[in-house]
Formats: sequence, C-alpha cells, structure tokens
Amino acid sequence: MITNTGLNEMKDIMAYLDKVPYCVTRRTLYNAAELYEGFMTDQHQGNYGSCFDGRVYQYYLYTGKQDSSVEESLARSLHDHGIHAALRQFMGAHDPRRCVGIMGGHALPRTDAVYRDIACLSKRLTEEGFVMLTGGGPGAMEGTHLGAWMAGRTTREMEDALSMLLAVPTFRDEGWLATAFEVIRKYPQERYESLGIPTWLYGHEPSTPFATHIAKFFDNSIREDNILTLAYGGLIYTPGSAGTMQEIFQEAVQNHYLSYGFASPMIFLGKHFWTHEMPVFPLLQRLMDTGKYKNLLLTLTDDIDEIIDTLVQFHNSHQ
Repeated sequence: MITNTGLNEMKDIMAYLDKVPYCVTRRTLYNAAELYEGFMTDQHQGNYGSCFDGRVYQYYLYTGKQDSSVEESLARSLHDHGIHAALRQFMGAHDPRRCVGIMGGHALPRTDAVYRDIACLSKRLTEEGFVMLTGGGPGAMEGTHLGAWMAGRTTREMEDALSMLLAVPTFRDEGWLATAFEVIRKYPQERYESLGIPTWLYGHEPSTPFATHIAKFFDNSIREDNILTLAYGGLIYTPGSAGTMQEIFQEAVQNHYLSYGFASPMIFLGKHFWTHEMPVFPLLQRLMDTGKYKNLLLTLTDDIDEIIDTLVQFHNSHQ
C-alpha cells in the first residue's frame, strides 16, 4: 500500500525527471545533428554552450560528476539504460565480428602523421565492410570516424577533407567543431556507419560529429566496458597515454579468460612507440611466453595492409 508520503515522493521524483535537460526515456542513439542542435546554425562562432550537448554538460557539472541527489542518479541511470538498449539494437543489425575499435590519444592533433594514418586505415576498413567504433571524442577517435565518413570517396577527396581540418589542429582550438561540419557539408554521405561511445564525464572533449551513431553515457564505467566489449572484430591500439594503457589491459583480461567465448585480435600500430616509448608489447609477449596470459592474438606493425589482412583473416576464420 502506497502511503500519502510515498505518493508525494513519487510525484516529486517524476517532477524532477520532467525538468532535466535530457530525455530519461530515450531509446535511440544520438547523432551529430541532435547533439549539436543550435551549434550547426551558428557554426562560425562555435557556440558549443548553446547546443544540446553543451547544455547537458553544464547541467552535469552543476549537479555534480558524482550525482548529488537520488533524483539525479535515477535520471542518469534511466538515460544510460535507454542508450544501452539502443546499442544492443544497433549491434543486432550488424555482424559483431565486423565491429573493430581503434584506441588512441584524445590529444592527437590533426596535423600529426598518425592522425592521417588512422583516417586512411579506417577508410579502407570501412570499405572492406567493417564498422568502426571508438570512444567518440577528438584526436585518434575523430580520425577514425573521419575515415569511415569518407569511405567510398577518392584519394583526392580524402586529402581535401584532411587539408580542411589542418587549420584547427586540436579540440582546444576555436573552430574545431566548425571545420568538422564544413567537411560534412562538403562531403555528405548516408551509406557508411560508425559508432562513437563518448561520455559526459569527459564532456570538455566534444564528441566527434563524424560518427553517424553516438552512444553518449553519463556513467563512464558502462561506456568503457561497451567500447571494449563491442569490438568483437578486434582492437587497434595507436599511440596514446594512460587511457589507452588502461584499455589494453582491460581487453587483455577479456581475451585471457575468453569472457565472450573467443579472443579478438589486439593490434599495435607503431613499432617504435609500443616497444620503446611505451613498451607494452614486449611485456604482453613475455606474459604470454611465461603463461601468465593466454589466448592473446597479438600483432605489432607499421603496415596498414598487414592490419587489414589480419582483421579480414580473423573474420573469415570465425564465420
């Protein structure tokens, strides 16, 4: 039996849920038009704070990264539950072993040769029928989705898109979003899909508009788990720092225990970086050789063709 006190509390909660600036009953993924509603009509000023994504981020900071009330905790949980359900629907429409993730630094500038390599690799993988996914932010993540967006276009068009972005190297520079939308307007497409999985925890890093489907979460732990879990087709690690290191060992644990029934390729792009600057690859090899880790499918390379061949062979062997 619900008492008057309980009924009033329920009414208060419902009233709170109606006031939050995001939809707690959402059951679809976001896209760039929705996240940046308001910005796209003001692209030259780059008024991020006026768009939906910016407003939600400011509200998130105002109510606390660690939610300060039961009502806000419930609102965020309901929102994230809906996004998680939409992710399951998205994955149900795709071959999971064709879903490949690229991990790497959010600070990677558009002017870096690695950014170009990531974009070109992603373009080719998308053309091979793979669905690219990342954490949905700037840097290496943006490069991945740019490549997927430009799939099917000529080398000249790809070079033009890359050159359009060079004037604004990082997401901290004014015009980062505006230049991305300039590329999107010049090279529209509806054929190829890619999946970004960002979080408002890192809301100071805008989500890349090149991702056609965006699963944006409040809870970063759910977001991180989804990035690693949904890349059934394999993960490509490009130079990064602490976050990328965390993702390497999280994925190694999943593969070691065959948590989802099989191990996926772990590919490290950049021999010098992964053996000298951040010597993770020799460590993983040693752990495999000594039996501390099992089932890891490791590749170290500077060759984009080798990466594509490795992923295609893996997919073909698990059909």
